[in-house]
Amino acid sequence: MTDQIAIGADIGGSHITSAAVNLRTFEILENTTFSAKIDNKASKDVIMQDWCKAINKTIESASLQTRADIGFAIPGPFNYKTGVALFQGENDKYESLYNVSVPEELPKFINSEKVSLRFLNDATSFGVGVSTQGKAKKCKRVIVVTLGTGFGSAFINNGVPQVNSKDVPEDGCLWDKSYKAGIGDDYFSTRWCIERYYEITSKRVKGVKEIAAADTDDSRRVFNEFGANMAEFMIPFIKKFQAEIIVMGGNISKASDLFLPRLKSDLQKADLQLEFEVSPLLEDAAIIGSAKLFVNDFWNVVKNELPEI
Repeated sequence: MTDQIAIGADIGGSHITSAAVNLRTFEILENTTFSAKIDNKASKDVIMQDWCKAINKTIESASLQTRADIGFAIPGPFNYKTGVALFQGENDKYESLYNVSVPEELPKFINSEKVSLRFLNDATSFGVGVSTQGKAKKCKRVIVVTLGTGFGSAFINNGVPQVNSKDVPEDGCLWDKSYKAGIGDDYFSTRWCIERYYEITSKRVKGVKEIAAADTDDSRRVFNEFGANMAEFMIPFIKKFQAEIIVMGGNISKASDLFLPRLKSDLQKADLQLEFEVSPLLEDAAIIGSAKLFVNDFWNVVKNELPEI
């Protein structure tokens, strides 16, 4: 039975969450979800030991001490084919892991006799996960966006992330694509919302939740602009990919009722009719998506398409 179970591990900037996933049903097994706080400025060994605080609890709870297949949902820059971390100073996290081979270094901290590790971008993992559940499960062409500290995205065709396909942007991601005076990440992230709110009100807030809670003409203006910008930015990518649905995740998506009406309206003006879903799965989707790397048919399709950045 254990050959039908894999662990998914979602790596964030300040925490890790791991859980065991049934690879037949893509359901997370009860009582196997564990989290641990991470100091991303710590040394290599301390970071890896802390990652394994959660992973080892999942291994014990799912009785995987003999063999543990672990898929990681991890942000870039990262070589997803080799498992070598490429975080540097400008990323402001995990610098001690730069040029470290996670498959070579991590197993010594894992409490299982045989360990296999595979890696997928965190936004892509979220996309794969939501494509197994909810509205997107019935759709062939899915665009996934994660809106939070950064702007993540994935293009999913028949459940498979697209990286080198002609109908998706380079590397299958949107965060680094040009928009207005910068790139997508500059406009569809928490920092844009905070800065734009400050420009309008001269009030400094810590996050999007405060802006949404303000419920003023100024706060509504911020979200209206956010929705208009996103429509303008996304239209050419939606048309080229012929997306049927956009699935959203991340903290900003919790305020979707404030920006989604403008986004939908502007897309309709561009003759684009598609479904929307704000995923309730949150990090569970990334866990499911990364665990799916151990489904043989899926792995055989994606393993040669994994980005190396």
